[in-house]
Order: sequence, then C-alpha cells, then structure tokens
Amino acid sequence: MDDLYRETIIEHYKNPAHKGRLDPHDYAFADSNPLCGDHIEISLRTDGAGVVTEAAFEGHGCAISQASADLLIDSIIGKPVEEIKKLGKDYILGMLGIELGPVRLKCALLSLKVLKAGVYGLEDFADDWPE
Repeated sequence: MDDLYRETIIEHYKNPAHKGRLDPHDYAFADSNPLCGDHIEISLRTDGAGVVTEAAFEGHGCAISQASADLLIDSIIGKPVEEIKKLGKDYILGMLGIELGPVRLKCALLSLKVLKAGVYGLEDFADDWPE
C-alpha cells in the first residue's frame, strides 16, 4: 500500500494541478522551513459565503512538501474557510498515507501551516512576493 501512496506523492510533485498564484486573492500567506529550505506560498479566492472557489500554491522544496501542498489545495476547493480553520495534521498525513519521521513531518505540514496562517488573517506576506 505504501507504494501506491509513494506514487501519488511523486505524481503530485512532478505534475501539480494547482501550481500558480491568484491575483487578486482573498487570502494569502507564504512561509519557509528554515531547516531544509522548503518554501510554500498559498493564495485563495472565496465567494460571498466564505467558500473557497479557487486556490493555488507556489514554492520549491522536496517531494513531500510540494505534493502535500498540491493535495491540500485540491481538497479545500469547495470548503468554507471556517471548516479549513479546523483542519489538523492528521488531515494531511491521511492524504499522504505514509509514515514520516520528525524531519519529513515538518515538510509535510508546511502547507497546512501556511494555509491556516492565511485564513486566520496573519499579515499577508504574499503581497510582497517577487514577480
């Protein structure tokens, strides 16, 4: 079963469906993992009811960080922001489906950290992204 999940990770890493930036956006945030250099930027658009209608990510890093970002983005389109605020680490780990050590766990959870910082309205560093 791990091989199936590993193939999914590699596929999302090599061919991400949600790579890009949304401009304008309603929510955005960017952050890095200083231990390994992985970087994720997430931007969202919502409708009048607070439901995510479009989402995208930019970034670089290992297969785990980039695949988890793509999987996460795919899973939140159509969800209300209030529901996204309740997502936890088990949500991401369930999508990845493999055991991760402490170092790889930080890689896997970077996209969730960025997403939640954005929807909780922390300072919008994404407005300062280089072109």
